[in-house]
Amino acid sequence: MRRAAAAAGRDVNDIRLVAVTKYMPPEYVQAAMSAGQHCFGENTLQGAHNKQELLDDPLNEWHFIGHLQSNKAKSIPGNFSWLHTLDSLKLANKLSASAIHAEKTLNVLLQVNIANDPDKFGLPVESVYPFVENLLHAGLTGIRLRGLMAIGYRHASRDETRASFASLRELGEACAKRFDAPSFSELSMGMSNDFESAIAEGATLIRVGSSIFGQRQTAADTHPGTP
Repeated sequence: MRRAAAAAGRDVNDIRLVAVTKYMPPEYVQAAMSAGQHCFGENTLQGAHNKQELLDDPLNEWHFIGHLQSNKAKSIPGNFSWLHTLDSLKLANKLSASAIHAEKTLNVLLQVNIANDPDKFGLPVESVYPFVENLLHAGLTGIRLRGLMAIGYRHASRDETRASFASLRELGEACAKRFDAPSFSELSMGMSNDFESAIAEGATLIRVGSSIFGQRQTAADTHPGTP
């Protein structure tokens, strides 16, 4: 991270590392905590719950980075500070209502399908402006819109990946200007294999798992009896 930030002329302190703990046992997360890491990302509610119960630390900040069905929105506020994958107004409404009920404010990022990949979730690029406009007009006080998130191309070259990250940055900057929203400043992009390119293009949150914890275990490994 330091090398990538220096190469891009950026301050590494402006970039947060979200350590992705998917399928990792609590003792791995504890080891990361002992090394000073307190920002963690989970793809599933159950995966996070198992770790949060055992690793209760007021310094920990949990980010939900997986796809979320609207009927599970009530489980996010109070258990997570951030949600990276907002892609529907129905979900936004439920998250806001749940946050207000829990007396919390949830930071949210819009997931953008920057690669236009039919196998990925997220808003099409052309839908982002109208979505933001509708979201702001809805006056949902339980959530705070902070920026954009995207997953890079699956089988892309380094140049193609970097170009997609540049597109997300430009879209985020355009949204902040168009809607006069200075808090719309976060970019969640970059994982173990491409975080350097993401940092070069302005990422403020990078989601890294295997480079920290090693190869992921399966659900059956971490929860015996799971199919």
